[in-house]
Amino acid sequence: MPHSEITGQAAGLRRLRTPKPVQVIAVTSGKGGVGKTSVSVNLAVGMALDGKRVMLLDGDLGLANVDVMLGLQPSYNLSHVIAGQCSLDDTLIEGPAGVMVVPASSGKRNMAELSGAEHAGLVRAFSDLHRPLDTLIVDTAAGIADSVITFSQAAQQVIVVVTSDPQSLTDAYALIKVLSRDHGIYRVHVLANQVHSPREAREIFENLRRVSERFLDITLSSMGFVPHDEWLKRAVRRQRAVVEAYPAAPSAVALRALARVATSWGPPLGARGNLEFFVERLIGSGNTPAGVSA
Repeated sequence: MPHSEITGQAAGLRRLRTPKPVQVIAVTSGKGGVGKTSVSVNLAVGMALDGKRVMLLDGDLGLANVDVMLGLQPSYNLSHVIAGQCSLDDTLIEGPAGVMVVPASSGKRNMAELSGAEHAGLVRAFSDLHRPLDTLIVDTAAGIADSVITFSQAAQQVIVVVTSDPQSLTDAYALIKVLSRDHGIYRVHVLANQVHSPREAREIFENLRRVSERFLDITLSSMGFVPHDEWLKRAVRRQRAVVEAYPAAPSAVALRALARVATSWGPPLGARGNLEFFVERLIGSGNTPAGVSA
């Protein structure tokens, strides 16, 4: 058998053994208290309800609350991984609709002060997970901390959650400026949250778009909006995702639609040559750019 044919068959077998590329979405915000974690949780559960295999990473390493929001009681979290007490796989706990949650710790200052190398190590640790997976949603911390930047860079899509609060808009712009000027992120999706009308949502997006595209080399796209909804608050109190607990609620309907928008972005075509979640799956997809070795 010719050497070229053997080589081609070997490459084909490697592709069969390598899991498919994972769509990675970072959900972030410039300011806390804008509903970022609620958006992350409901996007994850909404995608899972549509049949996707979803993992949700609590990336707010020192003030984690995804497990609390979903009423979960994990045995291990990322602080145990950092301490070498367990593997990343050991932390996984199943949430609603089969979403696999990677919990972090709350109230541990050392976790909020990890070095850049330690953040990068967490990203690389996902290469040891071999579970079939369609999407990883990363609920980052708010602001411009190192973890926010690292996790946003390592994702293919970045969603910035913002409200009509002037401080939220100001801090969202500051985050977008850091991502674009200093870290090469040139496309961001903006999600207006807790709005009272479509007009309010458009004004939020246009205000942010005008100043960003005037002073920064970045393209903002409107992902849509989530309406202010008492049913969402009720779901939070019950430690449930509103898309599961109250599927007919206005916020649930909006979040299910947004989950389908996110699904339509699809998985990445290949590795970009920098730090990324599940990079070995991107390399194994056969669409690796020049300069990246498999």
